[in-house]
Amino acid sequence: MHIHILGICGTFMGGVAQLARAAGHRVTGCDANVYPPMSTQLEAAGIGLVEGYDAGQVSLAPDLYLVGNAISRGNPLLEEILDRGLPYASGPQWLADNVLRGKWVLAVAGTHGKTTTTAMLAWILEYAGLAPGFLVGGVPEDFDRSARWSDSAFFVIEADEYDTAFSDKRSKFVHYRPRTAVLNNLEFDHADIFQDLAAIETQFHHLVRTLPRSGLIVANGGEESLERVLKRGAWTPVEWFNRSGGWTAGEPDAQGRFAVRLGGQELGSTALSLPGAHNRANALAAVAAARHAGVPPKVAIEALEAFRGVKRRMELRGTAGGVAVYDDFAHHPTAIAATLAALRQKVGRAPVIAVLEPRSNTMKLGVMKDRLAGSLADADRVYCYGANLGWDARAALASLGEKAEVFDDIEGIVRAVRDTARPGDQVLVMSNGGFGGIHGKLLAALAG
Repeated sequence: MHIHILGICGTFMGGVAQLARAAGHRVTGCDANVYPPMSTQLEAAGIGLVEGYDAGQVSLAPDLYLVGNAISRGNPLLEEILDRGLPYASGPQWLADNVLRGKWVLAVAGTHGKTTTTAMLAWILEYAGLAPGFLVGGVPEDFDRSARWSDSAFFVIEADEYDTAFSDKRSKFVHYRPRTAVLNNLEFDHADIFQDLAAIETQFHHLVRTLPRSGLIVANGGEESLERVLKRGAWTPVEWFNRSGGWTAGEPDAQGRFAVRLGGQELGSTALSLPGAHNRANALAAVAAARHAGVPPKVAIEALEAFRGVKRRMELRGTAGGVAVYDDFAHHPTAIAATLAALRQKVGRAPVIAVLEPRSNTMKLGVMKDRLAGSLADADRVYCYGANLGWDARAALASLGEKAEVFDDIEGIVRAVRDTARPGDQVLVMSNGGFGGIHGKLLAALAG
């Protein structure tokens, strides 16, 4: 079958493309911007790419079009598909029908930490010899790809609450029908499609309703929102982490090792390549989910010590002039604060320069602007990219005083870092996009 994918360079649709290609289909696709790293992965998989959405692409005559959720009515190619009555489906629906059916699906949901926890869980199953298929919303260092087709009975998937497609406004994850579900946390986000937190809780409740009695829900015991979701009805056993009597993590020692406990009983200890309390919580969730799939906790704990992390999650992009430059996907105030706290744990009292692009739809709408300054408290200096916002970033960060500056151009941020950074400083770049290639520009400027 020939499948043509609209919005193919998104992390999810790019993963679907790789799975379809590995399953033996001919795959092509298009996107508004075809650029690395996803374009490189796709081309390496033998997937042909077209830039733009011109209606003439119907001449490719595929058997099926898969439409990503970034594609809206008015898109010229989508309109041509609809006018001609050509066959189309959403990525999640195709995935459910052609990849996940008959599999033991382990799905990882939550506002934060989905990508890291999904990668951890896939790695634990790999380490245990189960060779799972997976789809991760990032690139795990242990696999160097975001998706893998496998004959294994197990499939690990990052379960996003964002909408499915222009024609299906349910959350993606309701299509996956998992047997094991991780509910990592739940906060308000995606203000462009959800009115409030209660609306997102309803989608999580829909996910919970799809789990079988023989399944397992692994839920964060520190989240009142998840308590509310489960009180609306759960027909599946629940194991809690971050809660006394459930899965808990001890405080790390000087070498970063921490104990993993269940019901107060220590099952082993491990150290992670990713620092921070949020990553220890991610690890607990992954161990609990893996146990449900038959992996002994001792094996899972061993696997975590070998886990190498995920690109764009506290990823060291390089060091120049004695200054380290990290890249992280953090874009929500909670994630920004947790990432800065983790870096502070890692580097101690070394100066930390935060470079931030408020790029997500939620941040652009200004819903979280009043929480932004507080989330950056752990940074010694803050440089924020303030262009293309519907609110005043300077006013939002005014409480940080002279330690925060807002720029309307990336080059200005690069110059400021070059002029103020000293050997031993740590630069943490946070954005859920490419940020104009600022990481390379910073390293070049610091080297010069």
